[in-house]
Amino acid sequence: MADRTGHWPGEQLIVAAQGGDLDSLTALVSGAHPNVRRFAHSLCATPEDAEDAAQEALIILYRKIGTLRASGALASWMFRIVRNECLRHARAVLRDPVPPRDGSVLSAEDEVLQRLEAGRVAAAIAALPADQRRLLVMRDIQGLSGRTVAETLGLSTPAMKSRLHRARSALRQTLQASPDLTSGRMR
Repeated sequence: MADRTGHWPGEQLIVAAQGGDLDSLTALVSGAHPNVRRFAHSLCATPEDAEDAAQEALIILYRKIGTLRASGALASWMFRIVRNECLRHARAVLRDPVPPRDGSVLSAEDEVLQRLEAGRVAAAIAALPADQRRLLVMRDIQGLSGRTVAETLGLSTPAMKSRLHRARSALRQTLQASPDLTSGRMR
């Protein structure tokens, strides 16, 4: 079983689940759940997307455990599945952008530019180191309080603020160095 310290289910349980033992498979999914949720919450943009991604990843684990080649690779396999699910949710948001607040309709050109800009920002966030990305997503995208973010990540509030400043600076530099899609020129 996985526990709160981040340990994954043991090889014996994984092998038994791969062999079709239903009790082992149930224990494996249950044991992987805390780690999968943690991955999802660190990678997805919203808590709702994270919960959806975690559930989808656990369903994939349940259905496809037999395709896992090496029992020791469970954590990396699940991380890739969660990452792909989070990306799928992010792409869905880009495909179905929120309409303008004033109720007007965007022109086709404005809609394309808006999607490209959102994609550019998403790519810049994805390029951040994992600890910076996690912090930035929790604070600036999910809108969690600084205190909540600091407590969740096991940081002091001043340390969280310092790291958030570095993450925002790195994001700003990346965005300033890449083309500005709305004006057709470099920023």
